[in-house]
Amino acid sequence: MNIHEYQAKELFDQFGVPSPKGRVASTPEEAAAAASEFAGSKLVIKAQVHAGGRGKGHFKNGFKGGVHLIESPEQAAEFAGKMLHETLVTVQTGEEGKVVRKVMIAEAVDITHEYYLSILMDRATCRPVIVASTEGGMSIEDVAHNTPEKILRQYIHPLLGLQGYEIRKLSAALGLSGDLAKQFGTLLKNLYKLFVSLDCSMLEINPLVTTPDGRVLALDAKFGFDDNALYRHPEIVAMRDTEEEDPREVAASEYDLNYIGLDGNIACLVNGAGLAMATMDIIKHYGGDPANFLDVGGGASREQVTAAFKIILGDPNVKGILINIFGGIMDCNVIAEGVIAAAKETGLPIPLVVRLEGNNVEAGKATLAASGLDITSGDTMADAAKKIVALVS
Repeated sequence: MNIHEYQAKELFDQFGVPSPKGRVASTPEEAAAAASEFAGSKLVIKAQVHAGGRGKGHFKNGFKGGVHLIESPEQAAEFAGKMLHETLVTVQTGEEGKVVRKVMIAEAVDITHEYYLSILMDRATCRPVIVASTEGGMSIEDVAHNTPEKILRQYIHPLLGLQGYEIRKLSAALGLSGDLAKQFGTLLKNLYKLFVSLDCSMLEINPLVTTPDGRVLALDAKFGFDDNALYRHPEIVAMRDTEEEDPREVAASEYDLNYIGLDGNIACLVNGAGLAMATMDIIKHYGGDPANFLDVGGGASREQVTAAFKIILGDPNVKGILINIFGGIMDCNVIAEGVIAAAKETGLPIPLVVRLEGNNVEAGKATLAASGLDITSGDTMADAAKKIVALVS
């Protein structure tokens, strides 16, 4: 789960991470009112979407940039009117872009230097890692590609937590000293506390800045949270903006289904993440293109299978469906009943291949055979993949 920048600022305030003050607005009038609160300050207006590269992006209405310096409440209203309810295209959104529904008015600060700072989970070492660079304000991918020696990594012991010597090591590597190093140390400790306390999967500040008046501030922020831990954080769940997400993924989450939309035309309905990955691989192996990753889990109900079917058929690019089930905990006959119910409810307008194996598989196959529906059976994964690719082709 991701959140908006203005929500990230709220979390920064809670955990003592210094950041310029900001206000969110949904209309030009609200933007003007927010700007009025910062009378005498330099201001910036930022489009609020779940994507990076906003400053270099463009709107489909011709307006350039999702981040602008502004000088008055009137200009805040003018720029908000050009951003709100318009589609912003950035390097991370793709050409389809994202509709801007909120903007943030924040204090603009003079900058002495920009840094990059993030904390994320490193899967290779199974521990948090702090990534920092003196080259902030630009894509960290570009820095890693062009000047990899400027990427600093500090791995943190998950039980011992962030240590003082690790903070000093990062401060020195970034060229910070004196009071700036002290401020950075406090910011980093609070940031790490936030990361652990809220079960974050990623916390990125780009840029972290120093200012001419001697402050260290988090200017921009991007958060990611571990979905498996959200039950512990209802206050974070309340920040979820489903309008920023794929509607198919939102619908899937309501039924505890794991769904990720892809660009192909063969939909997959599988139980287990590993089997789902293998199913997508074998579809590609036989010349097809998977349209989604859809894991119904180890104990899916008939209702979940029906919901999964409807989500799949809601994608106009889908031209065929491959159901690949290995019944360990799951009863193959329950899956068969769910498939039949969903097929009858939706009319099954496209080819369907089903491969069942495992717990109560004979009953499941018999149920499908007796349904009278146009369902193709696959004896093995390879057989099922070949058949669905041929039917779609």
